[in-house]
Amino acid sequence: MSEQTLPQMFLKQARSAPEQVSIREKEFGIWREFTWRASYEQVKSFMLGMIALGLQRGDHICSIGDNDREYLWGFLGMQAAGAAVVGMYTDAIPDEIEYIINHSDATFALAQDQEQVDKLLELKDRVPKLRKVIYWDDRGMWSYKDEWLISFTEVQQLGRELGEKEPDRFETEVALGQGEDTALICYTSGTTGLPKGVMLSHHNLLSAAKTAFAIDPRYNTDNHVSFMPMGWIAEPAFGIVPHCYAGMIMNFPEEPETVRENIREIAPDNLFYSARLWENLVGTVQVRMKDASWLNRKLYNWFLPVGYRAADKKFSREKPGLGLQLLYGLGNVLVFRPLRGQLGMSRLRSAYTAGALLSPDHLRFFHALGINLKQIYGSTEVTGGVTQHRDGDIKFASVGVPNPGMEIRISDEGELQVCGPTVMKGYYKDEEATAKDMMVDADGRRWLKTGDAGYIDEDGHVIFQDRVKNMLSLATGELFSPQFIEGRLKFSPYVRDAMAIGSEEREYVAAMIIIDFENVAHWAEKQGLGYTTFVDLSQKPQVYALIQEAMDEVNKTLPEGARIRRFVLMHKEFDADEAEMTRSRKLRRDVLADRYGDIVAAMYDGREAVSVRAPVKYQDGSEGFIETQVRLMTV
Repeated sequence: MSEQTLPQMFLKQARSAPEQVSIREKEFGIWREFTWRASYEQVKSFMLGMIALGLQRGDHICSIGDNDREYLWGFLGMQAAGAAVVGMYTDAIPDEIEYIINHSDATFALAQDQEQVDKLLELKDRVPKLRKVIYWDDRGMWSYKDEWLISFTEVQQLGRELGEKEPDRFETEVALGQGEDTALICYTSGTTGLPKGVMLSHHNLLSAAKTAFAIDPRYNTDNHVSFMPMGWIAEPAFGIVPHCYAGMIMNFPEEPETVRENIREIAPDNLFYSARLWENLVGTVQVRMKDASWLNRKLYNWFLPVGYRAADKKFSREKPGLGLQLLYGLGNVLVFRPLRGQLGMSRLRSAYTAGALLSPDHLRFFHALGINLKQIYGSTEVTGGVTQHRDGDIKFASVGVPNPGMEIRISDEGELQVCGPTVMKGYYKDEEATAKDMMVDADGRRWLKTGDAGYIDEDGHVIFQDRVKNMLSLATGELFSPQFIEGRLKFSPYVRDAMAIGSEEREYVAAMIIIDFENVAHWAEKQGLGYTTFVDLSQKPQVYALIQEAMDEVNKTLPEGARIRRFVLMHKEFDADEAEMTRSRKLRRDVLADRYGDIVAAMYDGREAVSVRAPVKYQDGSEGFIETQVRLMTV
């Protein structure tokens, strides 16, 4: 059998190394191990059970739950039967779930636990094509008697019964798979409208692995900690596909809240964090070092500049002198290696960031610590990554060079366009959007129009600027990228979110800032500064002064005409449940600009404060609203 599909690759791994560890999952404080043989039996029984329930080749199955072994076994079992998996975010609300189930024409749904099952039961009469809901965590569900529900173990029992009657059925079904079969339908964030279903084939997924591994190989001894949302392309592309393609070991955290602790225990060989997680990690390190012992603080402050010097030599492709090598070696022993160990990065070969452009300050910081962090550029439509930095060839301004087999060109309008084997099949049930975003050249090659502005420099590096539609012009004619400014602001451990504002009718850039409540509260306590709520803390003059320092540092890196002139510390966080952000925490700029229009206007008409009605949550758990004022600061 030729390996054209993910289940075929999985079967190859199970046959070649049946007794090697395939999966680990932490339960009740203990890491449980499962061999490839055990994993094979689980996938086989689930797949046959789904066939017994009536699953047809070509069906679409929705899945919602935290990363764990049942999710993986269900994922591979559905694909083994020729179905496509439709991942959903665990924090999706019922209306979002309803849209995806109905739009994708899903016939079955996998739901992890009582919380997710309750969402689906609420929708039962509104998702008519959904035949059964399969759940795998039955805590709290012993009294649920709805025939619409069936447990994961019950499905597997049906599968074992079918397997006894047709012992070759599993291998036969797996062999029927073709590379161009749809493997995944991943729904986009929906920043500008309803989410679109990106159809990705098995050929897309395996090609993504082949091109990425030509740069950074994976091995069957590698450990991967699976924690990124399964609804996002990143976890299937960087976790499940390498697991099947190269035999990489999947490690599942005990709980979403224990991810960092479990990463420290496993010490993975490769690590993918979103840009936001890398940004948060910088803040965590900085705050912890301020609380460290006097000696550790001194060592950190002494050797971090040495780390920066060594990193700068690497970036400029210069060989460090003997003195710098010796100093860095000492700093590595005393500071950097222990710090990497605390972060779970002691065995890390390569680390990656994507989802948003990581600021140069963040890249430089991690390389100073000896963490080989590289930027990836891509999207769901290209099965994850299409460019990445290479070892020893990292440019702050770039997102790397195209992966092997991938081509990027620049349109006359400055748009990045991509061609290669990882480009999607199209958008499900949306020929108009597919035709808008895809084009075929004279040679019959399919190109994806990314909607991103950028260019290719003299070294072949791709320079990503922003979304074409997001590049803004001020009344002065100065162009600026809001995303770049926001990334720089979030290098401060005291800034959680930021939105840069400007337009052709306005002469300068302004910014709405969300403080990082935990870090700012910790700072305030050390300063002896009292506060009651998020709202109260955010409006303290001392906190404005603190953020002003971060603002000054960012402005030093910007052209004079694009510098931030005014800012406001917002009275509440941006909230995905209120449609202010997507589930992957991208800003919905139009929604924010409209909702906080009075604040935005005040930053340009000279006002020093704006009255707002703010929700508050008190320590006793009660909630309410208060009328307050937010201050506006001129930089």
